[in-house]
Amino acid sequence: MTSYNTITQMEILDWIQNWLKENADGEWEKGDAVQITTLDSPLGWDVEIDISKTSIANLEIKWILNENGKQDWYGVKIQNQRFRAAGDASKLTFLLNLFREMIEKIENED
Repeated sequence: MTSYNTITQMEILDWIQNWLKENADGEWEKGDAVQITTLDSPLGWDVEIDISKTSIANLEIKWILNENGKQDWYGVKIQNQRFRAAGDASKLTFLLNLFREMIEKIENED
C-alpha cells in the first residue's frame, strides 16, 4: 500500500467523522444514521447512510452495479432518503468516498 492510499483512507475517515458531527442534531444520530456492515457472499462491505437531513435527501438513484469480476465490484443506490452502497472486500474506502463525492457535488451546485 502506498502512502497516497493511506492518506486518502485517513482523509475519508476524517471526512465521514466530521460529516457525522456536523449533521448530528440530538435525534438523527440516535437511529441508524450510518451503518457499515460486512457481506459474506460475496465477501464485501455494505454501507447505509440516512440522508434525510442532507442536500441529497430528495435524490433517487436506482441500483447501479459495476462488476468487473467476482472480486471486483460495487453497486450504489439512493432510495427513501437512504444512501446504500455495497462492494467487494477492497472497496470500503471507495464506497465512503462515493458518498462524499455525491454530497460535495450537490452542495457545490447551490
